Amino acid sequence: MKGGNNYRLRGRNLSLTLAVLIVTTIALWAWEKNPFSNTLPSAQERYIIPSSDFHADTRNESAVSWNPMEKIGENSSQVIITAAAKGEEKHFGTAPVDAISTIIPEMIDICNYAKGRWVADSRRPLYSGFGCKQWLSGMWACRLTQREDFSYEGYRWQPENCEMPEFERLTFLERMQDKTIAFIGDSLGRQQFQSLMCMASGGEESPEVENVGKKYGLVKARGAIRPDGWAYRFPKTNTTILYYWSASLSDLVPLNISDRTTDVAMHLDRPPAFMRQFLNQFDVLVLNTGHHWNRGKLNANRWVMHVDGKPNEDNKLAEIRNAKNFTIYSIVRWLDSQLPSHPHLKVFFRTISPRHFVNGDWNTGGTCDNTIPLSGGSEVVQDESSDPVIEGAVNGTRVKILDITAISQLRDEGHMSHYSIRGTPGGNDCLHWCLPGIPDTWNELLIAQI
Repeated sequence: MKGGNNYRLRGRNLSLTLAVLIVTTIALWAWEKNPFSNTLPSAQERYIIPSSDFHADTRNESAVSWNPMEKIGENSSQVIITAAAKGEEKHFGTAPVDAISTIIPEMIDICNYAKGRWVADSRRPLYSGFGCKQWLSGMWACRLTQREDFSYEGYRWQPENCEMPEFERLTFLERMQDKTIAFIGDSLGRQQFQSLMCMASGGEESPEVENVGKKYGLVKARGAIRPDGWAYRFPKTNTTILYYWSASLSDLVPLNISDRTTDVAMHLDRPPAFMRQFLNQFDVLVLNTGHHWNRGKLNANRWVMHVDGKPNEDNKLAEIRNAKNFTIYSIVRWLDSQLPSHPHLKVFFRTISPRHFVNGDWNTGGTCDNTIPLSGGSEVVQDESSDPVIEGAVNGTRVKILDITAISQLRDEGHMSHYSIRGTPGGNDCLHWCLPGIPDTWNELLIAQI
């Protein structure tokens, strides 16, 4: 009798165990199906959380302890999501918690397009340096100069851990249907704009492309050498590509509008009026600055630094490098504050384009006569940017970095050098690039990330 009771008790325990196993299995299966389960891994395990630390650029000037972020305010950490589902980006910028919980690790874009190598490509260039006269300034069309070596045209950039799609102009225009791409920056930004116009048109005469500069107030003023920018629309896809000159990315306001020789207030903490006015009309915005931040340029342009609507009185901020960094951080934070109201807009800050003057500068006999491609190496192996100021400014924001510094540093043979369209040797330009040339790759990197 006791034995029977033992067997009966064991049977009940076994039944109970089986029941628990069945219920647990069903619960686990249901939990797997529940999207909420994706919130279990920590944010550090599943997302890249950029640091908001300021990185001082000490390559050109002595280091200082002043931090421009003190003027701008503390930057709270934000999770940057660059997830793409079925090839289409679903979340740009900081995502809400409920959106974050539905993103799986495989959807996160972790490609560092600035890490990789230059490879020879017989299909280059992407357009003719002889044919793109409609958009390309003659001074940058090296095919029209006395230069005889054009081997710099025959290379493309290959990122290390991701595929960069081949550029095809019709596909690009279809992707950009009903969209506007805006470049705002200095003459290097103008080069990138002209490059994209040549790429999008195939470097051929395109009489159907409309000049829509008047819509944006981009018309040549009386007595001016050129307008403040250009804007063109491809009618078949309603794609607009424009450029606006703003070398410092700060708001420039003449102190006396009726006096042509007046000083100009350079508002370091205020974006250009053009950007504020037309931001809602842009779908892609590409910014750059850097090479105009020197005392000679500021004095020649009569730019006087202003902060908080009045002349700057901070001696540390008066230092050119500090003023530049302060402005970069200011405009990035302003744009980051605007992006929630412009969900269609993607903003990129392009890193600085390197100079390659040797044995002097532009006005002291500096040259860049090398014509051998990649004589200093073909590969970028670092993970961090070679422009730590831009990298530090965009970290923790919805603004993306367009990192071209290190890859361009390897291409010293691609500058204008001493060649000129006049056929006689001119001054050495080791800042601007021949087109077709390196800025075409900048645009390929941009298009791959749009």
